[in-house]
Amino acid sequence: MPVNYKLPESVLVVIHTATLDVLLIERADKAGYWQSVTGSRHSADEAFVETARREVEEETGIQVGSPAVPEAALRDWQLRNVYEIYPVWRHRYAPGVTHNTEHVFGLQVPAGTAVRLSPREHVNFVWLPWREAADRCFSPSNAEAVLLLPRFIG
Repeated sequence: MPVNYKLPESVLVVIHTATLDVLLIERADKAGYWQSVTGSRHSADEAFVETARREVEEETGIQVGSPAVPEAALRDWQLRNVYEIYPVWRHRYAPGVTHNTEHVFGLQVPAGTAVRLSPREHVNFVWLPWREAADRCFSPSNAEAVLLLPRFIG
């Protein structure tokens, strides 16, 4: 049976409100690791915006394109981060793959938007003011994206 390795291309989606409260979710496989929505492309021909939509719904239950969260609420920030994959997660990638390219998106949702976690992936969530959220992110690229949030509003 062939191994289905993850592609080293992913999305990071900073979910936020108009008042810059940011949704963070805690990883199920690493207690205390807080992050925004992330996820890899399923195939090389999957558009990054599709990856972002899919991962947001899988990880939070928020549906981009619904009446509460229109398509225009998801914005490609045109930012790319290339980083070394943490050794603890390298086994998910093909042998020799050590770096990932992450495409950054923002998603503005109404305050009070319901969150439904995928318990296999995440165990808790919190809404925090953007600076506090950046401080809580375990990933430097995630923290940096959250700190850039005010630049992408409006």
